[in-house]
Amino acid sequence: MSNEKSVIQNNATPAPAAAVSPESIVEQLRAIRAQIPEYVQLPVASTRAMGAVAHVHPDFTQAAIGAMGTSDTVTGAVGSTPEVLQQDVDTAGRWAVVEDELRAMLQGVATANLSRRHRIGGIALLTYAVSQKLVRSADHADLLPHVKVMRSLNKFGKARKAAKQSAPATPEPVPSSPAPKV
Repeated sequence: MSNEKSVIQNNATPAPAAAVSPESIVEQLRAIRAQIPEYVQLPVASTRAMGAVAHVHPDFTQAAIGAMGTSDTVTGAVGSTPEVLQQDVDTAGRWAVVEDELRAMLQGVATANLSRRHRIGGIALLTYAVSQKLVRSADHADLLPHVKVMRSLNKFGKARKAAKQSAPATPEPVPSSPAPKV
């Protein structure tokens, strides 16, 4: 019986984490940012300029490390050692995993916010529809100003008359007859 109970507990959906505020997450992210070695923000032009060199093929880099290890002259000319360069390669690979996780987290946060906005928009549109029906009754006249504002801001449904009136119709240009050939 204890085996069954542990299987059920292991397969159970984990309890949701305690809700946190967006502000506390921002504070934590800023604290983490301060711990990231070489963290920097660069202008777009600078990142574009770095692009091609930063994406040298990994096999090319390994061949360069091999050349550095073979020749002290090369090592002296480039101002680094094969060990330092290999350590940088390994570190960049490990930080690439962090990049992937942060992108996934950003996508998750963006999707959660999209879901919130969708829920908010759906409730607001439903509120508008219900309010439109209720204002037909004198008992709900207090909703009239709200319905009026919602109607003027509604991007869904029929086009607003004000928008149609503000755009004057432009007549079609009359093609001019070509000049007679002499």
